[in-house]
Amino acid sequence: MPAPAAFTLRDALDADLPQIATLYSHYVLGSSATFEEVPPDATMMAERRAAVLDQGLPWLVAEEAGSILGYCYAAPYRPRAAYRYTLEDSIYIAPQALGLGIGRALLTELIARCERGPWHQLVAVIGDSANAGSIALHASLGFRHAGTLRAVGYKFGRWVDTVQMQLTLGKGEAGGAEQARA
Repeated sequence: MPAPAAFTLRDALDADLPQIATLYSHYVLGSSATFEEVPPDATMMAERRAAVLDQGLPWLVAEEAGSILGYCYAAPYRPRAAYRYTLEDSIYIAPQALGLGIGRALLTELIARCERGPWHQLVAVIGDSANAGSIALHASLGFRHAGTLRAVGYKFGRWVDTVQMQLTLGKGEAGGAEQARA
């Protein structure tokens, strides 16, 4: 097992975006964890980050000595108004940093920040039912399996599933939208 990393969790900065784009490119080009097939550049990542931040949502990085070891963010699950209290998380860890607790630290902080807002559910849409690391990470933090969509993506010459996992935020399912901020 790798030695634990010394890292800092913080809000992502504009200066982090080139490293974030490079990290994500690894998954786009070599993994079915994302269904994107063309890696976005730093400019596109900046647009995505701005859209997240404009909605008051968190975008976090794990950084060690100027190197981005991982990032995660929460974004609206769907654009229709009825989904306004539901978020979707995204998380990516640098290959050399897997198994160091970075994913757990990032996702734990993301959940805590989402629980401080009006949001009610956090959904993980995990690319590839063989993505055991992401499935285990989410399960270890209380996400429950909500379903598997079989063969909904086609990447690298094969059909790929998505695993849907869900975490109830805040007061749980008993908490009503009337208690949330609009």
